[in-house]
Amino acid sequence: MTPSLQQGDLVGFVLKGQPQIGLLTSLKGSRAIVSVAGTRREQQLASRELSVLKQKHNMVEVETSLPTMSEVRNLSLNSRDLIAGWRLLEGERRKSKTSPTALKITELADLLLNKDDPIHLAALWFWLNSDQPLFRVRRDHHVEARQLIDLRRIRQLRRKQQSRVQQRLDSLALLIADTPLSKDQWQDLPSDLQLTINRLIELADGPEDAFLTDEQALELIKDLKLGRSLSDLRYWLIKKGWRDPHDLTTLKGSIWTKSFEGSVQAQADQLLNKFEQLSFASDDSRLDLSDLRTYTLDDHQTQEIDDAISLQSVDQDSWVWIHIADPARLIPVDSPLDLEARARATSLYLADGLRPMLPLSVAAEVLSLRAGRRCAALSVAVVLDESGCIADTRVCRTWIRPCYRLTYEDGDELIELAPPGDEDLSTLASLLKKRQLWRERQGALLLEQSEGRFKVKDDQPELHVVESTPARRLVSEAMILMGTVIAEFGKRQNLALPYRSQPPTQLPSATDLSQLIEGPVRHAAIKRCLSRGVLGTRPMAHFSLGLSAYVQASSPIRRYADLLAHRQVVAHLGGSVPLSEHALMVQLDALEDPLRQAQQIQREDQRHWQKVWFLKHRHEQWPALFLRWLRPQDQIALVHVECLAMDLACKLNGLIDPIPGLALIMTVLAIDPLTDQIELVAK
Repeated sequence: MTPSLQQGDLVGFVLKGQPQIGLLTSLKGSRAIVSVAGTRREQQLASRELSVLKQKHNMVEVETSLPTMSEVRNLSLNSRDLIAGWRLLEGERRKSKTSPTALKITELADLLLNKDDPIHLAALWFWLNSDQPLFRVRRDHHVEARQLIDLRRIRQLRRKQQSRVQQRLDSLALLIADTPLSKDQWQDLPSDLQLTINRLIELADGPEDAFLTDEQALELIKDLKLGRSLSDLRYWLIKKGWRDPHDLTTLKGSIWTKSFEGSVQAQADQLLNKFEQLSFASDDSRLDLSDLRTYTLDDHQTQEIDDAISLQSVDQDSWVWIHIADPARLIPVDSPLDLEARARATSLYLADGLRPMLPLSVAAEVLSLRAGRRCAALSVAVVLDESGCIADTRVCRTWIRPCYRLTYEDGDELIELAPPGDEDLSTLASLLKKRQLWRERQGALLLEQSEGRFKVKDDQPELHVVESTPARRLVSEAMILMGTVIAEFGKRQNLALPYRSQPPTQLPSATDLSQLIEGPVRHAAIKRCLSRGVLGTRPMAHFSLGLSAYVQASSPIRRYADLLAHRQVVAHLGGSVPLSEHALMVQLDALEDPLRQAQQIQREDQRHWQKVWFLKHRHEQWPALFLRWLRPQDQIALVHVECLAMDLACKLNGLIDPIPGLALIMTVLAIDPLTDQIELVAK
């Protein structure tokens, strides 16, 4: 115990890093009980932690005169007296060339203060324990003046520290401002701040839990007065120019952002340079259909051309030929190109362009069915009877030579006009219409309607409404017919294929449907009842297509599951061993994650550009039709906007029990693409 401690002393101590004063009320061995100033509590402390500020005060007198913390903090000591005291002690030390003189705090108070009342003593104690450079409080509670050399070093360190603090404050002011930073301003930021910002840029595209557990990042977020959410962080990064306002969160870091490199690109280059010289044993057994008039029909911007159609008259029969590109001929299983395509699972179609499953140098050239070139294909031929039922089929590997690359607009014109000598497309349209009617009689649901999609040009979204035209209906029905023939082929040959099925469901009654407006309103009531599709290796019925079995096999350049279907058929046709059900299912299961991710990316892409488009048109109004409630408790409904060809979530104000088909007017209530905010309202 410190010998000088006595009951009734005014003492100073440091509690949890903060200086305090109090009255020593009792001693118990090495422990002391102190009545803490400014509170009504007592604190038990080790005696060695106490510094005596004034000894043996009358208990009653001191208790009533102890200052409060606010009184102490508001009292300013005379800085001239403090500096003069330091100069005196430091001057004596230099003259005597001895160690600094150590004073008790009471002795230092006599030297520095004109008063010895508790408030001034407390103020001295607080000052000594503050960030002052003149004196040092030793562990034995004595005080000594710092040497001049130490004082200079402290002042130099403080100036550097103050400079760093000021630099950080200036940097934070730049970062908090709404304007982007220039290159020079970025370079002037402290290096540690640059590292933290780069870390924030990385975290913005990661999981939220990684962001919320990064202490350094959260400290900067706090200094910037940002919210603790990834959306707040992304919004700030966009304002500062460190994030493209049109970047998709789901696309960042995905496989579709990576370029084709290394062995993948090397194999693609080799195919591009040598594909015309390549030959395979199976080529001689291909059926040569090069003399048939063969059409490809696509949008004008389509690059991967993987399907074509022909008409062949044999005796009294009209054979509908459907040709699909044959990438299995040129891409060996487990080759670099195959593994890359498997990892991507699908081509990604975004508003600003294509992210292909295979390098475009081969997908759009070597593998595509290019007009005027001899192309390898997997083809099916179908004869339909008068009712549209399949009467005969063929499945074979072929050579074809597309005559025309047509857009859908070109196809519509040929179907409508059927010019003499070029009536094939019109005839094909009639045959496939017959097939569509047959499916309808089997229960197929024809839910055709226009679809609005956004495309981007010069960073500005343009709304494109895709109409259901004769040429589009022809191609759609042909691809369904292709999938039907392949599925039936698989059933007959007991061949494992990626069969797509849909369980049956109970639809609204004909009476109920007849009361709904034909088109989107009626379609919405039907779609609400449909079950999700199922992918498996055994044939099962597809409810909405009206088929007993179906295989999607029309896009092997763009969908890896379709390529798997081709390989199974080609293996059987060539006499080799196809994959077993188990092996095929393993490969199909591996495609689930990238396919799900691709779907999420495409949805986010369209939603983002929808918000950008609505921002530009926020003052307009659109006629809409009520379809159904989404969240009635929040007054959120699904409405159809015919001029946009879209179904949209919308808030209905003041409508209690609207009926499907109710006419509404939709407007934009709030919109901000940067914060992912869109609120549409209808009345």
